[in-house]
Amino acid sequence: MKVSKEIEKLEKSSVKLTVTIAKKDVADGYNETLSQYVKQVQIPGFRKGKVPPKVLERKYGEQIKAEAVGELIDKSLNEIFSDENEKTARPLPYEQPRLESMPELDTAKDLVYTVTYDVFPEVNVKEFNGIEVKVLEVSIGDEEINEELKGLQERNAVVIDKKDDTVEKDAIVTLDIAEKDESGEEIKGSRRDGFTFTVGTSENVYKIDDEIVGMKKDETREIKKTYSEDCDDANLAGKTKIYDVTIKAVKTRDLPALDDDFAEDVNEKFHTLDELKADIKRQLERAKDRKVNELKTNSLLEQLVEKNPFEIPASMLRAELEGRWEMMARQFQTNAAELERLVQSSGQSKESMLEQWSADAEKMLKSRIIVDTLMKERNITVTAEEIDAKYQEIADGNGISIDEVKKHYEDPKAREYLVDDTKEQKLYDSLFSEVKVSKGESVKFADLFKNQ
Repeated sequence: MKVSKEIEKLEKSSVKLTVTIAKKDVADGYNETLSQYVKQVQIPGFRKGKVPPKVLERKYGEQIKAEAVGELIDKSLNEIFSDENEKTARPLPYEQPRLESMPELDTAKDLVYTVTYDVFPEVNVKEFNGIEVKVLEVSIGDEEINEELKGLQERNAVVIDKKDDTVEKDAIVTLDIAEKDESGEEIKGSRRDGFTFTVGTSENVYKIDDEIVGMKKDETREIKKTYSEDCDDANLAGKTKIYDVTIKAVKTRDLPALDDDFAEDVNEKFHTLDELKADIKRQLERAKDRKVNELKTNSLLEQLVEKNPFEIPASMLRAELEGRWEMMARQFQTNAAELERLVQSSGQSKESMLEQWSADAEKMLKSRIIVDTLMKERNITVTAEEIDAKYQEIADGNGISIDEVKKHYEDPKAREYLVDDTKEQKLYDSLFSEVKVSKGESVKFADLFKNQ
C-alpha cells in the first residue's frame, strides 16, 4: 500500500497524523470489500456468490464504502506503526487513535484521513545544575528500642478484669451508648451496644474518653458534649450531642515482665532479652535506612522533574488514576462500581477524588518516565555477581541464610523485580555522584513515618 503522511505535534504529548492513501490502493481496497460481499451476501433470486456487483452496490452501496474505508484506515495504520524502520511515533496503549472525521470514499481519488493520539513524552534529562539533596540524620537509641519493646509487651499482654472496675486512661472499656434528642428521647438507629475501645486512644469515635473517666461497671450516665469547630470528624465539628452511656465491662492489660523468658516467648531464636534488643535495633536501623533512602531519592526525582519539564499524556494520566481507583477498591474488598456507590453515599464523587489524586499521580508518572529514560540512555545493566551480592545483602538484613533468599527469588516475577530494583539503585548511585549531597536536619526515628 502506498501511503504518505504528515505529523503535527500537539500539546500534552499528543500528535495529529494525516495519512494519504494512493487512489490505486483505494480502488483495490474497495473492490476487495465488494468481492467479499459478492461471496457472502444472499439476495432472493440469486444464488450465493452469484449476485452481480452492481446489484450489491445499489442495495448496500454506503455500507460497502464505509467498510472499505474502515479497512483501508486499519491497514494503513498497521503498516505505519508496525514498520520497524518507520520513525512515526507510535500510539500509547491506553486508547486507540481518534479519527477526526470519516473521509468520503472516491475510487478515482486519493483517500485522506486524520487521526490524533497520545505518544510517549519526549524527555531530555540534561539539567542537573543546582540540585542538592539533603540526607536526614536519624539515630537509633534506647528510647526507640524501648518504645518497640513496649509495643511487643502490649501485644503479648493478657486482658483481665480490672480489680476496682473504675474507668481510667488505658483501661479497655465496653459500653452501651445511644444518642438522645433535646427532649430526652432516644434517636432511632443511634444505639450501639457492646462498643469496646481503649480509653485515651483514637479508637473512641464518640470522643467521650474524658467524660467516662471515673465511671464504674454497670453505672449509667447522661453525657452532653459540645465538639469544637476544628474537630477532625466533620460530622461532629461544632455540634452538641447528648449520649446515654452504660459501662458494661472494665478491663486492663496484664503486661509480661521484660526478661529473658519474654524474649523467648517473642521468638524461640532469642535466649536473652539483650538478643531481642539487638534484633530490634537491627530492624529499626533497616527501616530507618530504607526510609531515609526513599526520601533522598524522592528529593532527587522531584528536582529532576522540576528542572526538566515535560507534559504527561492525558490518556496515561487517566490510566494511572483508574489503576489507583481499582487498587482502592481491592483494599476495600469490593469492585470499582461498588466503591463509586460507597463514595457517593459519603457525599463525595469519584471525579472529585480522582482530581485530588491527579497532581500526585502526574508527579509519580514524570518521575517514572525520567528514571526509565535515564536507564535506557545510560544502558544500566546488572551482572550475575551484583545479583549475588544483593542476595547476600538481603540475607544479612533479614537474619536468614542466602539459600533461603535464593529460594524466594526462584520465582521469575520475584527475580525480575529484584533485577529491576538493583538496576534502579545502580542508576541512583550514579546520579547521586553527579549532584550535591549534604547532611540534612536531625529528626527522631518516629518522625520519619509521621506522614505515612
